[in-house]
Amino acid sequence: MKRIACEVSYDGTYFSGYQVQPNQRTVQSELEAALKRVHKGQATPVTGSGRTDAKVHARGQVIHFDSPFDIPEKQWPKALNACLPDDIRIISARSVAPDFHARYHAVGKEYHYRVLRAEAVDVFRRNLVAHVPYSLDVNEMKKAAAHLLGTHDFSAFCAANTNVVDKVRTLYTIEIIEDGDELHFILHGNGFLYNMVRIIVGTLLEVGNQKRAASQVREVLRSKQRELAGKTAPGHGLYLWSVQYEKD
Repeated sequence: MKRIACEVSYDGTYFSGYQVQPNQRTVQSELEAALKRVHKGQATPVTGSGRTDAKVHARGQVIHFDSPFDIPEKQWPKALNACLPDDIRIISARSVAPDFHARYHAVGKEYHYRVLRAEAVDVFRRNLVAHVPYSLDVNEMKKAAAHLLGTHDFSAFCAANTNVVDKVRTLYTIEIIEDGDELHFILHGNGFLYNMVRIIVGTLLEVGNQKRAASQVREVLRSKQRELAGKTAPGHGLYLWSVQYEKD
């Protein structure tokens, strides 16, 4: 058996998330269906670097699976893409060590979040960006974001229904970039809690809309209380951009 790691992109619009769910269309179920076809009916489980929620997109999700086939690395994307729907693409594939694990061996992730600043929703981007019809103070948002950098307990920025006990994570960078009528949030850290990026963005948007002061974000972080942070930003604005491993 050979272990293969793949970089996967997908448009999350019509998925109920990454992980397999009964009677739901998910990214994992489509990947495993494609692998089953390639392996002539043999079930082939897929392990991802992490889960994404309904409507969340990915540019650089990483998965791994085991195969008895001796297929060249460059041929795996072609073989799998021929069996996958148009909203999932295998970008690249490589042979990895037998003990490689897409989730447990990841040392960092980068997420992007896109916000459209306009009075009306753009019909062509409505599934790809979150819409904000009000003005935003970007400078205040950047000041607020600075309070979140470093290693902290991010309990206040984690969904309340998570089972994760250790909520300490390290945020290396948070960039807020203006790109025409869009605002891009770029977050890079060693790992992220459930809904962490979306709650951070939702909180920063409240700062930008003058619903809370930038300095309050530091107090929210220290409180470890989810109810003190902002609303969870919509899923369709979020992208899992890349996953890093030690050899990268």
